[in-house]
Amino acid sequence: MTVEINQETTIFLAVAVFMLGTYLNRKLTILDRFCIPAPVVGGLIFAIIATILKSTNLLHITLDTSLQGLFMITFFTTVGLGASFGLIKLGGKLLVIYWVSCGFLALMQNVIGVSLAKLLDIHPLIGAMVGAVSMEGGHGGATAFGTTIENLGIDSALSIGLAAATLGLVAGGLVGGPIVKYLINKHNLKPSESQLDLPSDLEEQEEKPITSRSFMMQVFIITLCMAAGSYLGNLFTSLTDFSLPDYVCAMFVAVIVRNVLDRIDGNIVQMNSISLIGDISLSIFLSMALMSIKLWEIADLALPLILIVLIQVIFISLFTIFILFRLLGKDYDAAVMVAGFVGHGLGATPNAIANMSAIVNKFGPSQKAFLVVPIVGAFLIDVFSIPIIITTINLFS
Repeated sequence: MTVEINQETTIFLAVAVFMLGTYLNRKLTILDRFCIPAPVVGGLIFAIIATILKSTNLLHITLDTSLQGLFMITFFTTVGLGASFGLIKLGGKLLVIYWVSCGFLALMQNVIGVSLAKLLDIHPLIGAMVGAVSMEGGHGGATAFGTTIENLGIDSALSIGLAAATLGLVAGGLVGGPIVKYLINKHNLKPSESQLDLPSDLEEQEEKPITSRSFMMQVFIITLCMAAGSYLGNLFTSLTDFSLPDYVCAMFVAVIVRNVLDRIDGNIVQMNSISLIGDISLSIFLSMALMSIKLWEIADLALPLILIVLIQVIFISLFTIFILFRLLGKDYDAAVMVAGFVGHGLGATPNAIANMSAIVNKFGPSQKAFLVVPIVGAFLIDVFSIPIIITTINLFS
């Protein structure tokens, strides 16, 4: 029997599994100890139950996830609105190190994917789909570039990329917390007492209460960026015949809007409301993404592809523990940034934020991490990753 869950009920279930994950994180010591994000916990439980019901021919659940993209675009738009050029400048040396490291990771993910594909006697472009396309690129990158690679004659490139992105998303949520927990315990790390010297208008905003009028102004700004981004994306596609993920265009417009509005009045964009909207969108999007995973399709993924993903996980784990953590300063902020790096390096920026949130909720705040990671992971990273991906496709097509 097939049960089709409608749009409203799917959103309810996404909120419900998030609340379930939050509850289980409080009750189960092991989840709290390893800082597993609540959406990952609740979403995987739902996905496992759905897989068992389908495999035993009892029930096939289909979810209406048509609004998942809306929540994802909303989240990335809020990230773009947080990308004040003043804040980017404030990120300084750490931001540059983190940014270059993301570029290096994209390059190595493609090297690993293509090299292992050749070793395992499968097409190099299949390896590319299990490289930066689906690892750093996540489901958005897999969708955008998977279609392109299928048009080059590689069958099932899209489904392979989505399956790899799903495995990466789950791995990023599962291993990020334990890695940082290990670093914190080994080096006896504590949150820094020093705070960033934020611009005075941002400090004032934090103290202002959220009112319905100010909140709706932020909703207006967010939806304006999303609408303009959709038209910009269509225009870009018509001019170049190349499709960018919708969230990239919305985020790009949001960065421009934020910095134009800051020139007019630094208090127009209220980041306390923007962050609240972003947090809610992130929680629903990530819960919906995890609960809609079709584990039975991943189980059919060829063993060589699973092996490539496993090597990718091992590489990023070793790189963050032995190299990136040291480059970022070997302190608590560096450890939290490692959680973010693993999150978006294997899945997506929402995963990175969820990983870092789980860490800071347990061990304490990190202003630097929440300044650097969202800006680089959701925006600046594309400056490196997209050219690397396109070059790889051109080399092996």
